[in-house]
Amino acid sequence: MPAHGAERYVGLMSGTSLDGIDAILAECPAAAAPRLLRTHYLPYPDTLRACLLALNAPQLDELHLAAQAANDLARLYAGAVHALLGEIAPAGVRAIGCHGQTLRHRPADGYTLQIGNAALLAELTGIDVVADFRSRDIAAGGQGAPLVPAFHAHALGHPAIHRVIANIGGIANITDLPSAGPVLGWDTGPGNMLMDGWIQRHRGETYDRDGNWASTAEADPQLLDALLAHPYLRQTPPKSAGREQFNLDGLDTTLRQSARELSPATVQATLLEFTAKSLTTAILRECPGTEEVYVCGGGAHNGALMRRLAAHLSGMQVATTAALGIDPDWVEALAFAWLARQTVHRAPGNLPSVTGARGPRVLGAIYPA
Repeated sequence: MPAHGAERYVGLMSGTSLDGIDAILAECPAAAAPRLLRTHYLPYPDTLRACLLALNAPQLDELHLAAQAANDLARLYAGAVHALLGEIAPAGVRAIGCHGQTLRHRPADGYTLQIGNAALLAELTGIDVVADFRSRDIAAGGQGAPLVPAFHAHALGHPAIHRVIANIGGIANITDLPSAGPVLGWDTGPGNMLMDGWIQRHRGETYDRDGNWASTAEADPQLLDALLAHPYLRQTPPKSAGREQFNLDGLDTTLRQSARELSPATVQATLLEFTAKSLTTAILRECPGTEEVYVCGGGAHNGALMRRLAAHLSGMQVATTAALGIDPDWVEALAFAWLARQTVHRAPGNLPSVTGARGPRVLGAIYPA
């Protein structure tokens, strides 16, 4: 039975890696950290993944294609929820927090777009759905991202230890959790996105398991310097990034400009170092006094990447969020379950110190079942 004052929420997360849906059921008390009850992962069908990837760029009839993809996503989300809940009746869940699939994230132009047809998801599950979390923050002048730092502060902070939480999904972001002072957070640059795209192109694999392919070569210093010269990395927080800033087309341009022949494995090794260096430089430059760094997201399973992070952050404890009691695979989905609770109770879900919004805002739109 839920603890006194606690409610159950489902969190659904599908990120820029386009690999699939992370679904969790959590017990969310009013003040304490949520408790993870159940988890389920549902991979994207190859056809849907290809469609979503194509929709990240303008194309003919894209409004119709995006609407169709949103319907397909809603049905897939509903299947994940049913598999997750099993014998638990919909009445036992207060709401679903659904991030949706990002197709555009352009806060400088005043908008962000995550699709998933929340109305259809509510219809298919019989559970209230909270979606479109990012738009309200952007309307208040913020970046709309990252949103998970508010959850990190709620669940993973320590009153006497300066921690940084590094979430390495398609894009990497960090949350600075000093023992005193404001919580900060921003996207540091690429996470797994470029590595995943490069290995897909050259070896037909969706990701580089444990960084094994990257480990067969050495990073190329000249290419690494060119990648690290990306203008996004020179911007000061608050800031957020996506496929608009980091993609294979941009990588291809950089490779052509170098006018040098590099093996695909060398490029992969350099991309791994690019992720490690851009993330750790942000910590060392912007988060002085950090004692502990905890990694979540898919990058937490890349042993080669974790070793490079530890090498760049010598003197700090580097581990995954499992050391804090939350499996690194489920942190983001758990965050959106908690954000749904914030919305339902009309409590703010953003941190203006992170996103740059004019103040705390209640995030998301509620679609009643």
